[in-house]
Formats: sequence, C-alpha cells, structure tokens
Amino acid sequence: MLRLMARLLAALFLLVTTVVASSAEAQTAAAAPPGLIPQVRAALNANDIPKAQALIEAFRAANGTTPEALEAFSWLGRGALAQKKYDEAEQFALDAYDLCLDALKTRPMDAEPRLPIAIGAAMEVRAQVMAARGNRSEAVYFLRREADTYGATSIIQRINKNINLLSLEGQPAFETTSRESLAGTAPSLASLRGKPVVLFLWAHWCPDCKAMSPILDALRTTYAAQGLTILAPTQRYGYVANRAPASPADELAYIRQVRRDAYPWLDDAMVPVSGEVFTRYGVSTTPTLVFIRRDGTVLRYNPGQMTRAQIEPLIQDLVTPQ
Repeated sequence: MLRLMARLLAALFLLVTTVVASSAEAQTAAAAPPGLIPQVRAALNANDIPKAQALIEAFRAANGTTPEALEAFSWLGRGALAQKKYDEAEQFALDAYDLCLDALKTRPMDAEPRLPIAIGAAMEVRAQVMAARGNRSEAVYFLRREADTYGATSIIQRINKNINLLSLEGQPAFETTSRESLAGTAPSLASLRGKPVVLFLWAHWCPDCKAMSPILDALRTTYAAQGLTILAPTQRYGYVANRAPASPADELAYIRQVRRDAYPWLDDAMVPVSGEVFTRYGVSTTPTLVFIRRDGTVLRYNPGQMTRAQIEPLIQDLVTPQ
C-alpha cells in the first residue's frame, strides 16, 4: 500500500511539474518580443524613422545583413515616402538597393523570399519618388530597365505593377486571351470591344478576393442592361488549400471548386487561367482590378481590394456612352 501511495505521489508531482513548466513556456512565448520587421513597421506607423533605423542597425550589428535585415531596411524608404519626405525616401531606397545588389553577388534572387521583397520595394520607392517629383517618364524608363534585368525572377510582377500604375491608364488594355480557362474558351478583350469591362484578377488563396465577390455580383446585376462584363483571370500557384503542393491538373480542379464556392455568379468560361496575363498586368497584389472603357482603353488600374463606394462611380463612368 505504501509503495502504491509513493508511486501515486511521484506521478502527481511529475504532472504538476510538467503543467508548471508548460505554463512558464507559454508565458515566455507570449512575452517574446516581435521580430525585427514588425518592430520596424510599428515604429514607422508611429512616424518614428530614427527608432526604426536604430532597430535595424542594432539587428545588423548582432546578426549581419541578413535577408530579414534587408526587408526591414526596405521599409525605411516606404515609411519616408508615406510621410512625403522624398529626399530621405530616395536615399533609403538607394541604400537598400545597393545592399540587395551586394547580396545578389553571392546568391540567386529567389533563394528565399525576403531579398526579392526588399529589392522590389527599393525599386518601387525610387520610381514613386521620381513620379512625385514630376518625372513620370523617367520612372517608367527606370522600371522598364529593371524589368529587362529581372524579367525571369519573381519580382517581375511587382515591377510591372508599378509600370502599370504610372502608365497604363488611358492606354489600350492588355489582351487576356489564354490557351486555358476553367471551361471552354474565354472571350478576348477584342471580342468585347463596345462593352464596358471590369477585369477582376484573383487568386484561389486570396481572402480579399473572396470578400469582393458579393460586391461584384451586385454591380454585375445592377449594370447588366448597360452591357457590363466581368472577366476574371486567375493563375496557378503550385499548391491548393493550406499550401499543399499540387499538380497542375489538381490545382485546376481546386480553382474550379473555389470558383463554385466563392464566386457562384461567375461563369467558368469567364475565367482565363494564365500566368502570362498575371505577369503582364503586374498582379503582385490580389485582387487587382482593371476598368476598361468601351473603346478598350483603361480608365483605372487598381491593385488591391476595393469597396462598392469606390467601384460604382468608375462603373458609372464606364457604362456612360462615349
């Protein structure tokens, strides 16, 4: 009996010790400071550029110029640009760009994701500073040279996004024809000439895209009599739910399922599947919306989610006879 009691007490002691240790570990994890990038962004959101710089320099002194440090550094240019401190933004972008070029001497662009984010942001800030100073054509020329250099890497969509932001409005929309769609042959933009068109470029994993579905459905219904057409290109990403790797055929089946579940109003034939279309339109942000007049020219190019209040005036402009 005594032996049994001793065993029970020992087991109880072990259980209590384990629970206490687990609780301490959880408290320690909860109290752990955020990583470098969230800290830098928090400082920039508070308009405290010196604090953001100090955080980065302390990190670099302890860890070197890692990919995380490069991405954090690229946020300095974005933070200064948001405050319209163009001289500071330009210098931060140039410094980040040079650091990224140094890193590219010893590794490929897409060996990991942070360096492409950093150099893409540096390019973006440099171009936006040029445009803000009234040098839009110079900004577009700079970005097109970067596209020539990095066209085979992951940042080409981001470069093209910034080119399109500066130059696509008022120009003919890029064609969206593709060898593949979810069903049948998707109509070309040329075949839709004379109709107002909204391109809704979406991704199967994108929650912001799904959030826009009821808005687009309501607008489609409201303006159907005026000929409004919504064409919804997408592309493969190499995975399905929970980023599980997938074959092209399995991913296409998954895209069809997402279309049925999240966009029941959207016909499969209106969904071209094309990485080339996404690259041309610079879809590094999903959703991206392109509003196309009856004559085929672009009224507005908009990377990012939009509200009905933002979209409807543009559609009203589109459906007005020219």
